[in-house]
Amino acid sequence: MKLKEGLTNEDKKMMRSVFWRSWTMNISRTGATQYHAVGVMYTLMPVINRFYKTKEEKADALVRHTTWFNATMHINNFIMGLVAAMERQNSEEESFDDSSITAVKASLMGPLSGIGDAFFWGILRVIAAGIGISIASTGSAMGAIVFLALYNIPAFIIHYYALYSGYSVGETFIQRMYQSGGMQILTKASSLLGLMMMGSMTASNVKFKTILEVGVKGSEEVMMIQDYLDQLFVGLVPLIVTLLAFWLLRKKVNVNVVMFGIMFLGIILGLLGVC
Repeated sequence: MKLKEGLTNEDKKMMRSVFWRSWTMNISRTGATQYHAVGVMYTLMPVINRFYKTKEEKADALVRHTTWFNATMHINNFIMGLVAAMERQNSEEESFDDSSITAVKASLMGPLSGIGDAFFWGILRVIAAGIGISIASTGSAMGAIVFLALYNIPAFIIHYYALYSGYSVGETFIQRMYQSGGMQILTKASSLLGLMMMGSMTASNVKFKTILEVGVKGSEEVMMIQDYLDQLFVGLVPLIVTLLAFWLLRKKVNVNVVMFGIMFLGIILGLLGVC
């Protein structure tokens, strides 16, 4: 709540409007050169309408935000808050270089997306899904509810306060973060933790157990193929399947082809009595 202490009632009203509009950013895709640009302009309209008085000034501001924009949802609001603060400064200072607004947007997309993708897609979603799947596997419908709650509640809160923090810190944030080395540390730590969670999720949820058995000549005993696979490497086949899927995706094979291919392979192996 300290983020709001220095804001006037008009500021708070404007930021609330920006917040609710910001949910439309990731659903407005208009081509490679204007990715999410329409959503960005719609999100910033309360800022532009408040700080610029003439039609020419408003038009210039809108044209400025027709550039390509793409950052992780929930954390991209930090950029919107920062841009709102810079638009305000631009409207108040004649000497302000408005090209710096576009430059800051472009420079923040990559670093913040590196943190946001690792945290939201690689950590928060995986943890929420793991807990939800565990509950759902017992037959409880609460699994889906728990998953949605564990993911969306933190995401909503971060999406909200990222906007206010961006507006509060102003344009010097990126300089301070890079000078202190904090951006590199956060990006590296989030990436490592995300990879660990993805590995744990793969080991827990990709399953393959063959029921093939081989008879021993002159004996009634049989050899279970799965026992020998486990002796070589526990989870060897699931690991191979996972790596094969990643390899196919890197070769630009459509994800639906990979998904249905694995599904059909499982059905065929099941009908043949392999697993």
